[in-house]
Parts: sequence; structure tokens; C-alpha cells
Amino acid sequence: MDVTQTGVQAGLLLGLAATFGFTAFFVTLAVGVIGLIVGRVLDGQLDLNDLIGRERER
Repeated sequence: MDVTQTGVQAGLLLGLAATFGFTAFFVTLAVGVIGLIVGRVLDGQLDLNDLIGRERER
């Protein structure tokens, strides 16, 4: 699945959540962002040390 398809699916899910209310929209958005970060860390595309600001010293 490419990035475009993933983006369309995410947009559809957020739109569906918005129909159930304002709170459901933001909960869905927050869980999606958390899932994105976890997925990138597991794929090796994101280093948590860059986000936290710590650097390893050897």
C-alpha cells in the first residue's frame, strides 16, 4: 500500500469519526498520530533520540 492510499484511508476514518462528534474526531486523530510514530520507529525511519533531544555519547 502506498502513501496516497494510506492518506485517503486515514482521511476517510477521520471523516467517519467526525460524524460521531468532536471528541471522537480528536481521539481518532491522536491514536492515529501515536500509531504513525510507533510505525516509523519500528520501521527504523524515526529515531526517538532525535525527538527527545538526547544524543548518545561513546
